[in-house]
Amino acid sequence: MGKLYRGRYRNKSTRLQSWDYAWNARYFVTICTGDRKRYFGKIINGQMKLSPIGQLVKGFWEMIPLHFPWIELDEYVIMPDHIHGIIKIYHDKTTRARTPESGVQPLNKKGGKNPKWKPGTLGVVINQFKRICTINARKIDPGFQWQSRYHDHIIRTERALNNIRRYIKNNPKKWHDDRSNHDITGNKSC
Repeated sequence: MGKLYRGRYRNKSTRLQSWDYAWNARYFVTICTGDRKRYFGKIINGQMKLSPIGQLVKGFWEMIPLHFPWIELDEYVIMPDHIHGIIKIYHDKTTRARTPESGVQPLNKKGGKNPKWKPGTLGVVINQFKRICTINARKIDPGFQWQSRYHDHIIRTERALNNIRRYIKNNPKKWHDDRSNHDITGNKSC
């Protein structure tokens, strides 16, 4: 049966095929919880009030540069069922060389290194962030889960960067007004 359906029902990647996600750039990332369950807290009077899981996610987000020295965080916001953030990748010869030896490697289901994850990429960062959050969030709520994918947008201009920063800052204030949850690129955020 496994051979019969091999490759037929796979979702096509949402990543830009002509882009190397290890390239130095800024990325606008949205990561949603499974079934958009509101694990991270509530919006009260236009401000996000974090739950214990929300606090945990905030702490792990802020620790990303400690584990990935070639990452710089910019504006971010944790919402009840998702997180928006700007991640800047800036490799130099030193950080690029250290990345594979950082001790943080995505694992396959058998516990070995996962060959589909290229070291030094945005995917590795998101994978490890989701992984550590899941391990710890399940101590609070055993049902915690993320959606299997995440949305990214490559930020190419200063104007786009400023628009995205503004969108992120204002996201909690607009939560109750705009429940369609479309991001500023016109795509569903999750």
